[in-house]
Amino acid sequence: MINALIRFSVENRLIVILLVAIMSAAGAYSLINLPIDAVPDVTNVQVQVLTAAPSLAPLEMERQVTFPVEVAMSGLPDIEEIRSVSKFGLSAVTVVFDESVDTYFARQLVLERLAQAREQIPESIGSPEMGPISTGLGEIYQYELKSPDGSYDAKALRTVQDWNVRRQLLGVPGATEINSFGGYEKQYQVRLEPAKLQSYGLTMRDVFEAVSRNNANVGGAYIQKGAEQYLLRGLGLVENPEDIGNIVVKTGPEGVPVYVKNVGEIVEGSTVRQGAVTADGKGEIVAGIVLMLKGENSRTVVENVKSRVEEVKKSLPAGVELSPFYDRTQLIDRAIATVEKNLIEGAILVIVVLMLLLGDWRGALLVATIIPLSMLFAAILMRVFNVSGNLMSLGALDFGLIVDGAVVMVENTIRRRAEAQHEAETLGHHENPQRTILESCLEVARPVVFAVAIIAIVYLPILSLRGIEGKMFVPMALTVVFALVGSLLLSLTYVPTMMTLVLSGKVSEKESFLIRWAKKAYIPAFDFVGRYRAQALALAVGLVAISGAIFPYLGSEFIPRLDEGDIAVQVQRLPSVSLEESVRNTTEVEKVLMEFPEVKTVISKTGRAEVATDPMSVDFSDLYVALKPPEEWTTTNDKTELVEKMSKALEERVPGAMASFSQPIELRVAELISGVRSDVAIKLYGDDLKVLKEKADEIVKSVQTVQGAEDVKAEATSGLPQLQIKPDRAAIARYGLNVEDVNDLVESVVAGKDAGQVYEGEQRFNLVVRLDEESGKNVDAIRNLLLTAPNGSRVPLSQVADIQLVEDAAQITREDTRRRIGVELNVRGRDIGSFVEEAQAKIAREVQLPPGYYLKWGGTFENLQRASQRLLIVVPIALFLIFVLLYTTFNSIKQALLIYTGIPFAIVGGVVALALRGMPFSISAGVGFIALFGVAVLNGVVMVSFINQLREQGKSLADAVREGAITRLRPVLMTALVASLGFIPMAIATSAGAEVQRPLATVVIGGLITSTLLTLLILPTLYGWVERDEDLEISGDNEL
Repeated sequence: MINALIRFSVENRLIVILLVAIMSAAGAYSLINLPIDAVPDVTNVQVQVLTAAPSLAPLEMERQVTFPVEVAMSGLPDIEEIRSVSKFGLSAVTVVFDESVDTYFARQLVLERLAQAREQIPESIGSPEMGPISTGLGEIYQYELKSPDGSYDAKALRTVQDWNVRRQLLGVPGATEINSFGGYEKQYQVRLEPAKLQSYGLTMRDVFEAVSRNNANVGGAYIQKGAEQYLLRGLGLVENPEDIGNIVVKTGPEGVPVYVKNVGEIVEGSTVRQGAVTADGKGEIVAGIVLMLKGENSRTVVENVKSRVEEVKKSLPAGVELSPFYDRTQLIDRAIATVEKNLIEGAILVIVVLMLLLGDWRGALLVATIIPLSMLFAAILMRVFNVSGNLMSLGALDFGLIVDGAVVMVENTIRRRAEAQHEAETLGHHENPQRTILESCLEVARPVVFAVAIIAIVYLPILSLRGIEGKMFVPMALTVVFALVGSLLLSLTYVPTMMTLVLSGKVSEKESFLIRWAKKAYIPAFDFVGRYRAQALALAVGLVAISGAIFPYLGSEFIPRLDEGDIAVQVQRLPSVSLEESVRNTTEVEKVLMEFPEVKTVISKTGRAEVATDPMSVDFSDLYVALKPPEEWTTTNDKTELVEKMSKALEERVPGAMASFSQPIELRVAELISGVRSDVAIKLYGDDLKVLKEKADEIVKSVQTVQGAEDVKAEATSGLPQLQIKPDRAAIARYGLNVEDVNDLVESVVAGKDAGQVYEGEQRFNLVVRLDEESGKNVDAIRNLLLTAPNGSRVPLSQVADIQLVEDAAQITREDTRRRIGVELNVRGRDIGSFVEEAQAKIAREVQLPPGYYLKWGGTFENLQRASQRLLIVVPIALFLIFVLLYTTFNSIKQALLIYTGIPFAIVGGVVALALRGMPFSISAGVGFIALFGVAVLNGVVMVSFINQLREQGKSLADAVREGAITRLRPVLMTALVASLGFIPMAIATSAGAEVQRPLATVVIGGLITSTLLTLLILPTLYGWVERDEDLEISGDNEL
């Protein structure tokens, strides 16, 4: 079949060229429309269930909302984890599904169970709803609204955001939610005065029911008049504060109506908010966050948003401006620029090496055309299999590996054409170039297929990776395999076709100066090793042993941290802090950070947004610190040093603010995946919140002394001040009251009760009935609130309820239906693997847990553990597949094992290269080792197969080994050089995203250096030893 394909290509050149042109056009189209992002979206398949109950404390949220939702979700299929957090006014339950589950199917499953959960939750509390279909990479565009001339206050700006900007941006394709944050949400309020209520003999419920009943439009079908019909409408909706004030609550004894305005005032107020946004130390702003629908092309969506924003700006009222402060395309452009730079530089190096080593510029250029064509072929399959273009999927392509098959084809053809021409000149007959090219291609067709197969096969086990590492490296493996398949097809069709066109003229096989120089150095070295065979083998074994001894000291980490270019700072305060104090404190933090000349702007989000996808309480603030380009930095050139300076400045100048540093995407993704926002999380599980807090504090004290521990803190689970009002059932019975009367009063003090809506054109605002500001200002005012008994008497709240100021739970976090508390920390200046090993030993010595309480380690360390365990399975599989392929090729276990020696030789260089560059072992490096195995084995195959051919031709073992080693020097060097040089730009790059690629490239380059040297020097010696005859003697006096 392979031979027939090559024959068809040579005999039908026009068809092949047309097919390649069509493929190129399809590839170009696919490449243009390929979804582009900076990094793969590693967020797991999850559905958030959010329930807002503005009046409930954390314990009530857990008992009445969170627990019923968890129970309803527990029976769903393919669930990996259920975790939740219950805070004041909010329950957030996250249901994590297996990766094989489709997101929309998962949401359908959750939606069906929500009906069951709602039956268990009182209607007055709230209704659980699903969060938006977004991911950790979903926040793609953020902007602020401001009024430079001060004509719009925070409430007016928020109204513009909610009813003008948000509604227009929601229509952008790919945008699933526009989250409003900051400012004050407008609300119409009926603020009742207790004294006036008492004087008119009214209760708060009387007013609430009156307002509710007098704010509605109705329809009465239609009446017919003659040939026409008229619709009947009853128009009773209130349209302004005057309408509300004129609602009659009751009629007095003498027929005098009592209006709502008689017992209170009607004002335009704002809802009780749980979040705020500030900027640059200058106070509050109103912000909007665009969330992208999962699976969309982020670059395209951002461009569409930016286009729509320009239209929105035209519709903004005079005095209002919209300006973005976060744009994902900036990171995407930097990361893709890194990929483009590395690929272009790698391709140029490969082409230069091919020209130098092949000795024929036409052949080198022909091989070089395989690079873009294979890339276009890969783009088609990437579109088909929904693989996005990003730092990992495109950045790990090595064009040296891709052109390997074409190099074999062209190199053999040049050699055969040169021989055929020389023979024709000697014998005086005419050579048929097309037949020579066809024969040379058929001669190496099987080796070409084998070469590409052995490179591709080592990538296949990577496809079994799961979790974050799977989402990071599976796209890379798929892209490489796609490109390899494309290069193989092109090598068997396009290359033979084009060689009949570009290599049909006179061809001379001449060694380049590099090959001549290499042979001049190689032959004496080869002969020297042949004379001291035992010592050379001992040295090789010693190098393998040394690398094995070095490996444990490398340390370990999950994946190198991608430098996003900006900084995220999380500030935590005491749970008792108010929103106003948090805003003031955050403003101080912003002022300190803005003093650094490297900082462009600082935007802070305190508490949570309207759609609480990130359920922060008001004691937490997330600061987005946008940095200037590095070339404009003045106080430092290192981001880590800048973070340390910022941390020190905040410790000294902003007391009470515990700051931890991360990056925007990293922070969000970490929380969505594992529920924590740090490199390492120590999760303590148990039932008693008090015990959990005590033990968490002990863990903090123990772990913060471990070298490398930074930003160590325990989750704030307690310390939330509460004014608890517990009805005295005996007392309320004496007055003829009930618990509902007391709870109505408590609920109405500040938040109020919804009594309908007020429409202003297309805008609508809630209408609530509450007590006036004075009634809820302090504890004494609340104690003296009056209840009206059935007999008309007024009873102070303090006489029918126990009122106490206590501290209680600030938040309750649960995982898999058990309460837990987390100790979060970041690791700086040290690898995570060794840090956790030391911290685990220290905690085991110093912290004693009660029965029923246990620890789990999470964060990136958990990912590292899982990925390492998977690699322990994947790597042996890759090695086994290579062995099977070798055995089926050589039909000899002995020679298959002989070629296998290239793998430990390659590991030596990879380990030493990591050690010399001070890089810990990471999953990136592990994938580099897997890729390295294929190239290392391929070099051995090139060497051993040619020696076997020489022996089959009747040469002695000694002569075959020596001649084979020297003759195969050029292809071995060419394979190693083009593969390693293709990775060099990646290994030395310092631009955005290079951190993830560097370990992989470093391993491949280092491994190829040692593997090539040992393949050229040790493998022939091992071959001679394994296949030894009685008369084996490799002498340095032998001639080629």
